[in-house]
Amino acid sequence: MMLPIAKIDTVYLLFGGAALISLVAFATLILAPTIGSFGRTWEKATAVVVSIFVLIALVGLGIALGIAIVYYWDDITKLFGG
Repeated sequence: MMLPIAKIDTVYLLFGGAALISLVAFATLILAPTIGSFGRTWEKATAVVVSIFVLIALVGLGIALGIAIVYYWDDITKLFGG
């Protein structure tokens, strides 16, 4: 007897995978060198806070840009002759 497993749509899997890859890239390319650059604990903590603040700002900018593209899609396609 098999347990019922919730079917997850492919789009959710793709977005989840992209989010996971982005977080791993952020941690390895931004966070690890930032933490390694400072010696004192308070300097490392401050660098982490600033890095996370920048990450949140960039995610917010991406969401705002995505919403703007969706909202103005008809105007964008008319602008480029579509």
